[in-house]
Amino acid sequence: MSPLDLIPFILHIDQYISLFLQSYGILTYFILFAIIFIETGLVIMPFLPGDSLLFVAGAFAAKGDLNIFILLISLTVAAILGDSLNYALGTRFGEYFTKKNWIKEAHLKRTQHFFETYGGKTIILARFVPIIRTIAPFVAGIGSMSYKKFLSYNIIGGILWISLLLLAGFFLGSFQLIQDNLTLVILIIVFLSILPAIIEYLRERKAKP
Repeated sequence: MSPLDLIPFILHIDQYISLFLQSYGILTYFILFAIIFIETGLVIMPFLPGDSLLFVAGAFAAKGDLNIFILLISLTVAAILGDSLNYALGTRFGEYFTKKNWIKEAHLKRTQHFFETYGGKTIILARFVPIIRTIAPFVAGIGSMSYKKFLSYNIIGGILWISLLLLAGFFLGSFQLIQDNLTLVILIIVFLSILPAIIEYLRERKAKP
């Protein structure tokens, strides 16, 4: 599956969550858990929806279709476990993955630039940047960051990311205007998510002679 195949899923995540609820009921929590865990835990799967999924899940909780407290706890656990798995993959298989070119070199370089700029705080900040969010813990595992230090950043970042996006969806999703225009809201979230990457790309282009 290519990243392009996921575009309909990302842009219409609200429809998919609605379908999950109709088809699987309470198992929807496990599906959302799996998506967040895979997106943060498998370095070769950075294109699954993260920010938009959390916001929309919060909006569904505002309607009473999902329980916000179950979402907060389960998805925070998923995010922390996912990053921990990614760190372990980087520690054990980092060199092998990079030699096989399973990760784009441009993504690796951009993530390494984050670490050079922000140090260990990258693990927290990367939570809010798609692709970097998935690759940062992997790169931390390849590097010299101890797991104890990584885990502290991982927990803080996981709690902040999940709670901020879920609660934003929960409180804003209570407005009918948001409910009626979720697709547009998702597009705005996706755009804001990739905006840092666009700015960084333009800066690099401008810096080149």
